Amino acid sequence: MRLVLASASPRRLDLLAQVGIRPDAVIPADIDETPLHAELPRVYAARLSVSKAAHIAARETQSCVLAADTVVAVGRRILDKPAGRDDARKHLALLSGRRHTVITGVCVIAEGRIWSRTVETQVRFKRLSDPEIALYLDSDEWQGKAGGYAIQGLAARFVPWIGGSHSNVVGLPLTESVGLLEAAGIAVTTP
Repeated sequence: MRLVLASASPRRLDLLAQVGIRPDAVIPADIDETPLHAELPRVYAARLSVSKAAHIAARETQSCVLAADTVVAVGRRILDKPAGRDDARKHLALLSGRRHTVITGVCVIAEGRIWSRTVETQVRFKRLSDPEIALYLDSDEWQGKAGGYAIQGLAARFVPWIGGSHSNVVGLPLTESVGLLEAAGIAVTTP
């Protein structure tokens, strides 16, 4: 069965390659990602991953579709991808010196069946100084990243502790994703 990754994220493609998975196609799902009124972060991530997979599965009926959505949350507050530098600064200032949760909803659809999971990882940021925040903002690494940071890049220096899956924080929990793909009948072997 053909495997389609329903994501525009190069990080997800890299993570899959890390465990020997190379999708046959990459087709980003263009859906409305606006949170519903009072929607909790975990529910939001799960809903978006299923919606993205379903959107692509409706066109790719003979394929296995893998989709994911990663959310950074401080309590019940969802920190989306920053709209600009000022927004990114606010995100980083909010994350500074505290714990937050990274939640990824993962969904696989194949032959009309749906498998889905949500994975949560706790992340603690050290207290960030204004110059550290400014330097990070100057890197532009925050662009297009949930919560305004990339743990696999320069922001790794901000994180003294995580509790849970590191690959989840990057954007795709690998153990759980491989499990869902295997449940859907995709043979996952390491190279």
